[in-house]
Order: sequence, then C-alpha cells, then structure tokens
Amino acid sequence: MGVRVKPNDKFPEIYQILLEDGAKRLGTKNLTPGLDVYGERLIKVRRVEYRVWDAFRSKLAGAIIKGLQTVPIVSGSKVLYLGAASGTTPSHVSDIVGESGHVYCIEFAQRSLRDLVNNVAAFRANISPILDDARMPERYAMFISGKVDVVYCDVAQPEQAKLLADNADYFLKPQGWVMLACKSQSIDVTMSPQDVYKQEARVLCKRGYNVKEIIDLEPYDKAHAMIVAQNQN
Repeated sequence: MGVRVKPNDKFPEIYQILLEDGAKRLGTKNLTPGLDVYGERLIKVRRVEYRVWDAFRSKLAGAIIKGLQTVPIVSGSKVLYLGAASGTTPSHVSDIVGESGHVYCIEFAQRSLRDLVNNVAAFRANISPILDDARMPERYAMFISGKVDVVYCDVAQPEQAKLLADNADYFLKPQGWVMLACKSQSIDVTMSPQDVYKQEARVLCKRGYNVKEIIDLEPYDKAHAMIVAQNQN
C-alpha cells in the first residue's frame, strides 16, 4: 500500500497522511516544493508535495493530534509568532497561511534567528524574521503591518499569558485569537502543571479573553499545554 493523503476534516490546509506502514501523521502542503526545513519527509501525491509534520518537534501538531478543536490559523491569516526559534512550527504555519497570509516571527536568540533566516525565511516570502524581545512589543511595532488575526506564543518566560496579552493589545484584531504553548516549568516548578495552566488561563480571562480549550501535550511535550482563547473586546 502506498502513501495516502486526505484533507483534515476540521482544519483546511492541514492534512492526514497515511504512510506505507499504516502509521498516521499530520502534514501541510509544501509552499517551497523540494525544500525541507528540519529534515522532515517530503511526500508527493498527484503532483502535490506535502511535508510530514513531526508532533514531537511541534507543539501545534501535538495539540492537533491530542484533539484540539480550534485552529484559527487558516489560509490568508496574518500571524504574530512569539518565540519562533529556528522555524520548525513557523514553517508549517507558513504553509497553512499560504502566499496570501503572513507570519511575523519574533525571536530573541541570535543563533536561532540566523537559522530561521537561512533555512526558512530565505525561501518563503510570507515570513518576516524579527530579532527582538517579545516582552517589549513597542520595539518592533513598526515592523508589523496592520493588525493580525492570531498571536501565537511559545516562549520560556515566567509570565507567558501576560506577555501574550501585552502583544495582543498592540497587534491583534478585534475578535482575534491567541494561542499559548504554555511551559509550566518556566512559570513555577513548585506547582502542578495543571494548576499552572489554569493560572495562565485566568490571566487571559482577566485580560478580556474567552478561553476555549486547554490541551495537555503529553506525550509530545512534558509539562506543556496549548491554551486557545478569543479576544472578546
């Protein structure tokens, strides 16, 4: 049996890939055919190339496999991505939003940003890499064109929900969405991860967000959860 690809029932531009051995994986349609980003497998079906999306290297993929019901990132979306690192998940977000969308990538570590530039942004016109501190949105506001549909946050900081909401105050459209890849160990190692997730969700609620989902990311990421919320302002 060969490889088969079918659209995901819930999320446009995210695909279900059935490999030769029967294993199921997520995938995205490759915006840059012939080029991989992190060594992921490339699969061509009916002249269309897909990238296998590794859930052990992407919290967004892990959340989808764990049953996430809301993925507000769609074709044409403008996304502010905080903590883009070397670009593994941002590259799949780039595939999803396509040529009509855009991904603004904030990263503080120079080495990671260099990898993001050289391996990802150099080949994708819909990614803008920005070297800066996500705790200070006013410093890179000049580089963000208009309001964004989604703010996605994946940073190892003590006040992750506050940092996310501070950026959303600057950049998010009314009724826009936020996604927080919450790292409990960066917030409080003495609390249970579940209590940390609830604490961060309460912060978002106080800042005017309706929290829709909290998805534990085990076994893909230990002591992590994906929190999805919509701006009510």
